[in-house]
Amino acid sequence: MTKTLLSFGHGFSARALSRLLIPQGWRVIGTTRSPEKAEALRGKGVEPVIWPGADMAAPLAAATHLLLSAAPDDEGDPVLAVLRDEIAANADHLEWVGYLSTTGVYGDHAGGWVDERTPLTPATRRGHQRVKAEAQWQALADEAGLPLHIFRLAGIYGPGRGPFAKVRRGTARQIIKKDQVFSRIHVDDIAQVLAASIEKPDPGAVYNVCDNEAAPPQDVLAHAAALLGVDLPPPEDYATAAMTPMARSFYAESKRVRNSRIKDDLGVNLIYPTYREGLAALLADEK
Repeated sequence: MTKTLLSFGHGFSARALSRLLIPQGWRVIGTTRSPEKAEALRGKGVEPVIWPGADMAAPLAAATHLLLSAAPDDEGDPVLAVLRDEIAANADHLEWVGYLSTTGVYGDHAGGWVDERTPLTPATRRGHQRVKAEAQWQALADEAGLPLHIFRLAGIYGPGRGPFAKVRRGTARQIIKKDQVFSRIHVDDIAQVLAASIEKPDPGAVYNVCDNEAAPPQDVLAHAAALLGVDLPPPEDYATAAMTPMARSFYAESKRVRNSRIKDDLGVNLIYPTYREGLAALLADEK
């Protein structure tokens, strides 16, 4: 049977994984809501499916591997809301199922360390939605025997997603919150973690996916500005800065995320072990 990845919500991370799998002879089917995005996917060798809307019986029957990256809502995972029974009915031929979650499920730890055994105490609405979706997938895995793997992703950056554009435009903001740190991950490292898990499946496993150095956001911004040779924007105190609720919510949590499991269990050697290597590579790719 041809190795076939069915990817629900075929976005930034899924596209990076596809770039690894398609040259190896994989068939990749990816869902999108947009006809325009569907054509872009087709141009990259992905078979696009407009979903919700399309009949997913044939893609599910063909899939050997399932990747879920659609964002949940207050009811949980949108794929399960529609296709739970159909996925369960196809469990017997699925070799690997990956659910892309977030380190936001751990909530705020005031800069302290978390690992995969840390209790889930989300501090944001998005975090609560992810906890609910994780639980729904785990329940289906227990019920139907799905080979489920959960990947808790830190803040994602990569080509087209980084601080350079805002720094160049002068729209970047240096928001300072005492002792605030974030973990991050380059999208190419997400792809190699997923590929390593596919090669070495361990149903029931949970992996934190982040680089080696949690850092204050202003340090990352300062490094980007230095690489570009431009001045930093003036510092703004978080307590008094005018911010949207969405922007402010990103500062609701501060923690350092351990990534030992992706190294020890999957043998991953990060391409970009810190934001410094990642930003340097992004800038080099622009030239």
